[in-house]
Amino acid sequence: MTRGDSSDEGNYEGSDESSGDEAHEDASEAALYALADVVGIITHWDNALGHPQALRADVLQRVLTAMEIECGSMAQAWASHARLCAEAAAPQSVPLITAELDQPVHVHWPRADAPLPYEIQLENGETHTGIAHPVGANELALPGINAWGYHALRLGTLNMTVAVAPAHCYGIADALRDVTRSPDSRLWGLGVQLYALRHAAPSGSGDFSSLAQCCMAAAREGADAVAINPVHAGFSADASRYSPYAPSSRLFLNPLYIDPAAVFGQIAVREAAAALGVLERLEQLDNLAEIDWPELGPIRLAILKRLFEQREALLTPALLEDYRQFCTAGGDALYSHACFEALHRFHADHDAVDPNWRDWPQDQRDPQAPGVAEFAREHAQEIDFHLFAQWLAARGLDHAQRCAREAGMAIGLIADLAVGTDGAGSHAWSRQDEIFKGLQVGAPPDLYNPYGQAWGISAFSPRGLRQHGYRAFIEMLRATLSRAGGLRIDHALGLARLWLIPNRAGAAEGAYLRFPFDDLTRLIALESWRARAIIIGENLGTVPAGFNEQLHRRGMLGISVLWFERTHGEGGREIFKPPHEWSAASIATTTTHDLPSVAGWWSGRDIEWREQLNLLEPGLAVVDAFRQREIDRQILWQALLEAGAASGECPAPDSVAPIEAALRFVGSTRAPLAIIPIEDLLASREQPNVPGTIVGHPNWQRRHPGDIQAALGTRDVAQRLAALNAARRAPR
Repeated sequence: MTRGDSSDEGNYEGSDESSGDEAHEDASEAALYALADVVGIITHWDNALGHPQALRADVLQRVLTAMEIECGSMAQAWASHARLCAEAAAPQSVPLITAELDQPVHVHWPRADAPLPYEIQLENGETHTGIAHPVGANELALPGINAWGYHALRLGTLNMTVAVAPAHCYGIADALRDVTRSPDSRLWGLGVQLYALRHAAPSGSGDFSSLAQCCMAAAREGADAVAINPVHAGFSADASRYSPYAPSSRLFLNPLYIDPAAVFGQIAVREAAAALGVLERLEQLDNLAEIDWPELGPIRLAILKRLFEQREALLTPALLEDYRQFCTAGGDALYSHACFEALHRFHADHDAVDPNWRDWPQDQRDPQAPGVAEFAREHAQEIDFHLFAQWLAARGLDHAQRCAREAGMAIGLIADLAVGTDGAGSHAWSRQDEIFKGLQVGAPPDLYNPYGQAWGISAFSPRGLRQHGYRAFIEMLRATLSRAGGLRIDHALGLARLWLIPNRAGAAEGAYLRFPFDDLTRLIALESWRARAIIIGENLGTVPAGFNEQLHRRGMLGISVLWFERTHGEGGREIFKPPHEWSAASIATTTTHDLPSVAGWWSGRDIEWREQLNLLEPGLAVVDAFRQREIDRQILWQALLEAGAASGECPAPDSVAPIEAALRFVGSTRAPLAIIPIEDLLASREQPNVPGTIVGHPNWQRRHPGDIQAALGTRDVAQRLAALNAARRAPR
């Protein structure tokens, strides 16, 4: 794109003042759009209906400003453009580049007009030397490397890391080979909201011990995986911020999922609760159908803290040594998180305003600031408690995964990686150069959310990631993969582009920003093999052209959801895809945490909620929504009949939903893994979350009525499981 002359903003030709203003406005917009191109902001795209969209100049300017890129005038926009272009044109200025196994390694090198010697030291200690040759005007190429890993490259006078990735992620077939089972086996797993589980001891919410019990019970029924909601660290000082998809940090775990009895014993836990005077209230909270997080959180943490204070008397020397080794292995990142938790608690207790770290004293707004070190010396006991809580949480999640694998699961736990973090949280505080400050992640208006979505969470900055060698992204992957056999990446569309909205703007007033898809997916493939964990990319929403093909090429599984798997049959009429047409490169599921259960969809419960919460599409009357659902029910029933998953007359919306038939239908697809939400096994009419709501619906609060082990043994659930197992084992 040709640069304009920004030295004389007022010198535009025109016949009058009006035309001069228009010319100035056009030139200013040209500067903005040129800057957008360099930054990676997408100015033209297709919406969910395939209709072309264009980014308005005023919205673009607000987004750029929120990215801390100066563009308030045409001169500023061109100056920012020049600075970013110069940065991109410098010799390989980033500390890490990515490549693929046995493929040439390309290094950006302006005016690459002569060969350069290189030396590369592999992770295994081997050293190779050679000559990098020019390929094109601005690039040097090294021969392919036949070992995946992080290798040290010296090229000319520059030093960098080359992350060499396998061609694709570790997959289900690889997991099956690891457990000496046929790589063609079609597996199924259980989808679980961890907090919803129950077990014998009163806890108020599900914990890692109830998760371990769930894994063992599911394995006995034939499951090879248990997919859970994110268990990232929340804000221990503010239990009202309990959404698992808006965490404080994606590097650490939520201490509210700790079962202290797993280490201290149930007697010690009850004695601690009784001494604090909270045992009876904890038992009452445990009996509720919905979790009261603001009350439960402080009670659970108070019990933990009392046990922590007694740890020297209650724990064995071996456990105390394990705790010390955990702290040492966690390093600066773990210690910074514990400092943040203590600081956040301090300011929550002493400040009259919301304790956002950006409002803390200046010398506490960075982990390396002197005020943080001073605070740490004065509050060492509080910081030790948060370190201790992370140790307990890690032991609990480790135990659940170990139980799953020892019970015979080929995969075990499938962790869930939230798409971002709360900008006021620990992760944003400790990685300020790599996380946006003035933007939140969301989604533009689409078929299911006509007003768009603003999720109130921050995202990584592509430029910040590149400048720091993708440090924050890699450590996040490792933290999440370290205690699981699989990973679901929420809103995996964000690996290619994210809808970013300036803080305090409406959801539709955002823009798509390109992300370095090749670099990110190569790093995911590399880390998936290091952890030997499968990768699932949640690819629901406004999907850019070619994205799914790229996802599949990388060996990342997509997600096929029953409600969305539709096509057109004879005469152009809409039908549900028959099982043999479902993708073999995606997992199959009846629904997700953001969508209605089978029973809820069949009865129209989701429509009732959307009417109550004013979330129906503009101009759509509730009677019309129910009329369309009746048509959809008939279409789905016909698909179930034709697939041999059901027989007889279509059940009425107020009768028993055809859950067994739906499980048989989804189970007979070509997908290598089917994930069945526990809400469908239990015939629940309610869904865990209604997107776009903060109040009015009990998001992330509902608990299951009883112990999961007992529930899986009931007659109705047993019949559904039998239908699912038969469908998964049937020849294709």
